[in-house]
Amino acid sequence: MRVVLVDDEKLARDRLRRLLKKAEDVSIAGEAEDGESAIALVAREKPDLMFLDVQMPGLDGFSVLDQSEHVPHVVFATAHDAYAIKAFEVHAIDYLLKPISQARLGEALRRVRERLDEQPPDWHQLIAAVREDARRYPERLPVHKGRQILVLPVEDIYWFEVEFRLVYAHTENDRFMTNFTLKDLEERLDPEVFFRAHKSRIVNLRQVQAIVPWFGGRYKLVMRNPERSELELSRAQARVLRRRMQW
Repeated sequence: MRVVLVDDEKLARDRLRRLLKKAEDVSIAGEAEDGESAIALVAREKPDLMFLDVQMPGLDGFSVLDQSEHVPHVVFATAHDAYAIKAFEVHAIDYLLKPISQARLGEALRRVRERLDEQPPDWHQLIAAVREDARRYPERLPVHKGRQILVLPVEDIYWFEVEFRLVYAHTENDRFMTNFTLKDLEERLDPEVFFRAHKSRIVNLRQVQAIVPWFGGRYKLVMRNPERSELELSRAQARVLRRRMQW
């Protein structure tokens, strides 16, 4: 089984190469550190399998698949849970969350062997479908201020929070009532940006300035608003965010 490794982080490629050397039926045909090099590598080597990082500068992993003429099987490697969801949407054989373990890699290779004789999916069609879905996330949300209905850009919302059974959208200097539940917002908003930090709160990760320790092994998120608001991060979601952001 001829494989190529595509990842912009050399340490990640080195680790994966060491783990793959323990598999007797795997031959590493080449490595690439960016999207352009990956496309050329796949065209030249025509591998059976590509281990592909999703998030890379320039062309990301999905763009590599979209622009490659040769169609290999794919196992995605990513540090983020949100990308794992996309990996399933585009029918990758498997995805690996970094740091990759030997046992988890072994499971991925087992799945590859079972499907190696199958025709890989039509990546161009699947990537187009994923991009179409991505465009469906709303860029603005209606909120209430007194008797007015305002339309806020979602990037201006720092966090959503339940207060007395109502959900409020907090911006830099104000808060607005909404007609949504937190479950509604989780389903409507981009999961790569809006993170369920607590059972009563969804946070815009782009508006987080710092993650600070709190008592009892817990953490708080420090926001970028003028007051530098501190929002509690639940223990369970702290573990999720730690895996996702690798802090």
